[in-house]
Amino acid sequence: MAPSSREKSKKRPALKARHGAAGKTKLPANKPDHKNAAGHRKLKVALVGFGTVGRSVAKLLCLDVHGPLVLTHIFNRNIEKKKVEGFPAHIRWTDDIEKVISSDVDVMVELIGGIEPAGEWIRRALRVGKSVVTANKLLIAESGPQLAEMARQMGRRLEFGASVAGGIPAIIAIQEGLAGDRLHRIAGILNGTCNYILTKMEASGAGFDAALKEAQSLGFAEADPRDDVEGFDARAKLVILTQAGLRLQVKPNEIPCWPISAVEAIDFLYAHDLRCSIRQISLAIKEGTGDGVRLLAAVRPALVPLSSLVAHVQGSQNLVLASGEFAGQIALSGYGAGGDPTAVAVVSDLFSIARQSAPVQAGYQAAMETPVSVSGDFTVPHYVRFVVKDRPGIVAEVAAVFAKFGIGIDALLQKPDFARTALPFIITLEACSSAILDQALQEINSLDFHVQTPLCLPILLT
Repeated sequence: MAPSSREKSKKRPALKARHGAAGKTKLPANKPDHKNAAGHRKLKVALVGFGTVGRSVAKLLCLDVHGPLVLTHIFNRNIEKKKVEGFPAHIRWTDDIEKVISSDVDVMVELIGGIEPAGEWIRRALRVGKSVVTANKLLIAESGPQLAEMARQMGRRLEFGASVAGGIPAIIAIQEGLAGDRLHRIAGILNGTCNYILTKMEASGAGFDAALKEAQSLGFAEADPRDDVEGFDARAKLVILTQAGLRLQVKPNEIPCWPISAVEAIDFLYAHDLRCSIRQISLAIKEGTGDGVRLLAAVRPALVPLSSLVAHVQGSQNLVLASGEFAGQIALSGYGAGGDPTAVAVVSDLFSIARQSAPVQAGYQAAMETPVSVSGDFTVPHYVRFVVKDRPGIVAEVAAVFAKFGIGIDALLQKPDFARTALPFIITLEACSSAILDQALQEINSLDFHVQTPLCLPILLT
């Protein structure tokens, strides 16, 4: 999952001095150079946050000594514990944010994450005439349009390409590469942690807990993985893509999300019987026009056909799919997490600011609409897995409830050699409203044969 404020990837070794051990990256000599090769003044950059991503950004900026940017300030709490050898002597290390905001830097790069104090620091930087680059998906999902408007009013830039899908240039591709199209659909895999867990379960037959533990040991998941496995991380990214690509104003709490923790190894066996796999899918669809624009959006685990692109996204990779009226569907894939991929996106935003002096907002180049409704009620086929204490008549009782709600059964699958005291079987359903299906499942849940709560997953035929 793209690193968030928590920057979840393996810790990288401290950067060594220029004449360090063989094979180490050599940073430039400690000579200040605030002009590029053409003699023009370089943009001065301050890093706010020196974790995994911050270190990678600093490394890239210091290696490109002839570029249009110069790193002049690094801020972090307890900065003395964070300082590493080998950086140019002119860089000022500080744990006082006031020294950054009151400095002469041109661009502040915010990498601490979270809503506050990051939001207030960004607002203050914009007010005093600094442009801002951020990888903060939570803040941009919540307040991106307002911050972009503030930047515009101040004649500054706000860039946030690193807030979605790490090193994948999703926002700039959607906004600039597809500027002439009318996008109506955004979909994809936006959380590498969840994708790693699900593909591990699929490949090895491991349970959710074992796959999560491995993801944590490899640095893909945090000690507290709730934001990832509950869908909150992917939802924030979907909000940003919806605002930037579909041009719809929406808040994170308006989009429903479901956890992946209820998925079990046996679900992949049944999914393969249906020629499908299981992934955490983020999906937003714009419907209607004018005053009747509606948004269908959700983040949830779902069955996807093995013939689809999303079924083949492995490990911690991300995939963004954008569909337009004229150009059809485009796909962007790559690693959405880790210090280096995210740092590439941050530095690319810095180069964009260096190239363009005008206060153009890459993420919000067109006015946004407010949808009349936001709903996660998709009408699609569904997969429902039951685990029951077997007795005669169970299927008939389940079928009767589905029929009562007008829901048609497509198929029933039951694998042999399971104990009759905890017997799993699945029913696939014809396309139906997920909201109506929820009502039917509430009634089915009251029946007396369940060993565990049924698992319901949409089948997304795309």
